[in-house]
Amino acid sequence: MKKSKFSEAQIVSILKQGDAGVPVKDLCRQAGIRSMRENLFRVSLETRR
Repeated sequence: MKKSKFSEAQIVSILKQGDAGVPVKDLCRQAGIRSMRENLFRVSLETRR
């Protein structure tokens, strides 16, 4: 399995910001996540709400 670019703490921080209402595009831009991965984060945030 490929090692993640982000630590677990970074991922949790990004997801908490998403829960707080920060738009996914802004989160991805701040974290340096490519647009292809935006969909994964969007789905992750939607399933958590």
